[in-house]
Amino acid sequence: MQEQTSIIIGGGAAGFFAAIACAEANPLSKVIILEKTSTVLGKVKVSGGGRCNVTNGCFNPEDLVEFYPRGSRELLGPFHRFATGDTMEWFSDRGVELKIESDNRVFPETDDSQTIIDCLVDFAERAGVDIRTNSGVESIEKDNDQWIVKLESKNELRAHKVLVATGGSKKMWDSLKKIGHRIIEPVPSLFTFNIKDPRINGLAGVSAPNVLLTLPAFDLSAEGPLLVTHWGLSGPAVLRLSAWGARELHDTSYRFILHVNFVPQFDEETLIEILNDFRKDPDHQRKRIQSNTLFNLPLRLWKNICESAKIPERATWSDISKPLLKKLVSHLNHGEFVVSGKSTFKEEFVTAGGVDLSQVDFRTFSSKLHDNLFFAGEVLDIDAITGGFNFQAAWTGGWIAGHALAGETV
Repeated sequence: MQEQTSIIIGGGAAGFFAAIACAEANPLSKVIILEKTSTVLGKVKVSGGGRCNVTNGCFNPEDLVEFYPRGSRELLGPFHRFATGDTMEWFSDRGVELKIESDNRVFPETDDSQTIIDCLVDFAERAGVDIRTNSGVESIEKDNDQWIVKLESKNELRAHKVLVATGGSKKMWDSLKKIGHRIIEPVPSLFTFNIKDPRINGLAGVSAPNVLLTLPAFDLSAEGPLLVTHWGLSGPAVLRLSAWGARELHDTSYRFILHVNFVPQFDEETLIEILNDFRKDPDHQRKRIQSNTLFNLPLRLWKNICESAKIPERATWSDISKPLLKKLVSHLNHGEFVVSGKSTFKEEFVTAGGVDLSQVDFRTFSSKLHDNLFFAGEVLDIDAITGGFNFQAAWTGGWIAGHALAGETV
């Protein structure tokens, strides 16, 4: 192996993973990480509420790619080389034990993201990686067989190889445009819906265990838990829908109609039969409808739905008419909400967009336009739903590109 300089732009998950892979695979290489801020691995720090959702316990590549609205086809091959099991083994080999929780998300046993940060920084330093913070990059240019990396400080660095792992950096995307790369216009993904509606007024913090959300105008749907917030609706179901509909919803200026089925386990006909039986059942006839929630819905949410369906506060099941019963079923199965905007999901901002995947060779995560230029992480037009999938794409891309930097094909 030859002595060479590789510069990795971006001190996040993908950048560190690539730097360690390169430095460990080729001890002769000089590996430099350039991070524009004063701290590295910022997104790792806040992920999973400060616990770091490292990956997801989905081990089959064919199943794993189904969680990526953009990049699923391109990631299939890479996931056959480095996926969830490899990530868990990588950290375990370095003294960090991970655990798979009931929802399949994977966290460190310590429940502390600092454990992941310390591991990555420690092993980067052990491998001789030069980590430079407060080193923002202005642009990159090709000079014969070398890359010139121009810093915001006006200094310049030269390298044989460059890996761009800057996430959603407009400045870096603009620099890549200047050397011929197409950038798919970035739009937000993983956002919550702003909704003003009496059915959810005053219910911030209330959650429904499983709902079906549909966007009829875009033929999109998602099922899962729903959380009411101060500004509207959130939770896994909303975030999944926002990821799959990122571009379409951006084009509406985030104004659209959302349908909510609060009881997706029953179709409308079955639901009418169930509620109609309550009208005849002596055990239910005298129970007040609003005061006795059904279908595992939180009581406050159930009461608001009943009020919207014009069910009187003191009405019992024996009081309700068939037309009113059908109206209640309609509110349960076909709730219609007007969305009037979006809110970013905590600090874990994800974009749909980035380097056009058709210009990337996913055998090495390298540019098809320029020799010795590589990409990893969210700088690419790859993104996923929540659950550790975005980090898995970063680990996979970083590991493969890092070995390619070192002159190895894996």
